[in-house]
Amino acid sequence: MTEEARKATDFGADVFGDEAVSTYLSKDTARKLQATIREGKPLDPSIAGEVAHGIRHWAMDRGATHYTHWFLPMTGSTAEKHDSFLEIKDGEPIMQFSGKNLIVGEPDASSFPSGGIRSTFEARGYTAWDPTSPAFIKRHSNGATLCIPTAFCAYTGESLDKKTPLLRSMQALDKSLKRLMKLFGREEAHTACTLGAEQEYFLVDREYWKRRPDLVLTGRTLFGAASAKGQQLEDHYFGTVPDRVLSFMNDVERELWKLGIPAKTRHNEVAPAQFELAPQFEELNLACDHNMLVMDTLRNVAEKYGMKCLLHEKPYAGVNGSGKHNNWSVAYGGRNLLDPGSNPDENALFLTMLCAVIEAVDKHADILRASVAGAGNDHRLGANEAPPAVISIYVGDQLAEVLDRLEKGGGAKSKGGGAMQIGVDTLPAIPKDATDRNRTSPFAFTGNKFEFRAPGSSVCCSGPMAVLNTIVAEAVDRIAGELEEAGVAGRAKPGEHTPAFHSALQKILQSSLKEHKRVVFNGNGYEAEWMEEAARRGLPNAPDTPSALEAFANPENAALFERYGVMTARELQSRHEILLEDYSKKIRIEGACARDIAAELVFPAVKAEFLETAQALAAAGSVEVSSGISALRADLVLLGKGMDALKENIDHLNDALSAGDTDVIVSETLSLRTTVDSLERLVSASRWPLPKYRDMLFLY
Repeated sequence: MTEEARKATDFGADVFGDEAVSTYLSKDTARKLQATIREGKPLDPSIAGEVAHGIRHWAMDRGATHYTHWFLPMTGSTAEKHDSFLEIKDGEPIMQFSGKNLIVGEPDASSFPSGGIRSTFEARGYTAWDPTSPAFIKRHSNGATLCIPTAFCAYTGESLDKKTPLLRSMQALDKSLKRLMKLFGREEAHTACTLGAEQEYFLVDREYWKRRPDLVLTGRTLFGAASAKGQQLEDHYFGTVPDRVLSFMNDVERELWKLGIPAKTRHNEVAPAQFELAPQFEELNLACDHNMLVMDTLRNVAEKYGMKCLLHEKPYAGVNGSGKHNNWSVAYGGRNLLDPGSNPDENALFLTMLCAVIEAVDKHADILRASVAGAGNDHRLGANEAPPAVISIYVGDQLAEVLDRLEKGGGAKSKGGGAMQIGVDTLPAIPKDATDRNRTSPFAFTGNKFEFRAPGSSVCCSGPMAVLNTIVAEAVDRIAGELEEAGVAGRAKPGEHTPAFHSALQKILQSSLKEHKRVVFNGNGYEAEWMEEAARRGLPNAPDTPSALEAFANPENAALFERYGVMTARELQSRHEILLEDYSKKIRIEGACARDIAAELVFPAVKAEFLETAQALAAAGSVEVSSGISALRADLVLLGKGMDALKENIDHLNDALSAGDTDVIVSETLSLRTTVDSLERLVSASRWPLPKYRDMLFLY
């Protein structure tokens, strides 16, 4: 068998996909299950028993001995509780997996974050099978486990996970688009949101990692003087991948290939020891699950190569952090609604969706920003390599001109020459890459999709995507509602709309643009002038996590999510509490870790350097040597002052930790870092207790 044939055979080998479904299930059951997966039709409960039987046989044929309901709790990671297929019946061991085992599980929910939805002593939680994300096999060193993607909820039925709101938001957007498409004369079809999540990450040698308590406990370096060479030359970007890393990448892709995850692109990122993996686009729910598996796979495979994969947004100060660009699009009946198209009717639909997204992002920039908030991302958003905390949309010069013509309409002429009349004019040909990319924009149109660049590298995509679906659903509904009020509902087939329809649509979109175009910005988001301009435009600016998360406590936002059935007010409030508590805990952990490293590792090293220098100075004086005396004395003074400052910083940070004010903890941790980093250059490299940036950042 050729390598190409082998790879084709292996793709999805550990996934209960089409081939396994057709092999292990009857034709009728397979047809019903595929209708749920592909068309979003309700699951026929009568097939659960046969599906469970087929999945068990398939999994055991693939070497699995256990199964687990795999879910996404509010910890931001994945969770699983393994159960054996083994059952004892009449004293004899048998292998069994029932329809009930497949459909529902009951993990202990007492220790998962709930934000007040349930008390700690109330332990009952439920996992519910998500048939739209296929079961898969997770392998480890001496076995394999069948993983069944599930939703996770409390005994009350309230969501305790990140998957449930996403599924609800997809349903909400589907309902809104069906309403709009009916007005455009389209036959009812299935809405398919798609996502391509670009995953950035760092690799560090495991031996260095083990000697850095800050990396072990927090995922980032709390101390570290800048390396003489960092990313100044930008020679790492797209450079030749080191052989050790390339072997790691190949192994990662082999594992992902078996899980049916279409890893497409790999390359060096801008910062030293930073890399990126990008998949092909997939259906949104599946893509979110797959991204969680990508992160797991990166971490697991790195261990085989004596490395650690760092998914923190900012592992190192002074070099680029890591994001996870969420490339989102939406199709209806197989047609991408964010593709400009080639005829007036398609153009009108594209402009409608474009205006809906602009309206949604402007109106709800606060919750979109909140969806990517976190302690790690606070170090990245607004830095030189990441989009600012102010949410804006980049559409490019060509589309900006189209929108300008559309807004002015009514005979008014723009610089492009002529007003745009929907349904009459055809948009200028807009190729997929009609405009340059704007890497400073948090939310950029890139040909036939939007790239949400603000999510951090460790985030679960489900959160921001659930918010995006919901706010777009609202904007689509508003436009559809106004069209219905204009009395133009369902009057024509595609391409045969009446002038009244086009006139009504044009007025609606013009009004929307006039109100919401302030969020469109095609310039450099890194410039200080943009922050001033954004303030003049009235765009919200939440520079840190606590201020950003206030959006989740806003009653108007709670009403929006309740109206669309995505989250109840209580569920949204729980997210606010969970994320705020997570932020506070991480800040406290970082502060305590920094204090301990400074007191237990750095201070003894500085003291030893001070004493050795003092002894050298005394010895030089005893033999009446004048050369070098001034240098030793100068070093001794600097070390002494540094030691005093270090002790003072440690005490201040300890006081801040006792008081519990996160703002003060952040400030004191940063002050301590400034002192420690200055001392790193005064203490001999052989004595300094922490691996240096110059060692960790250059991985060969």
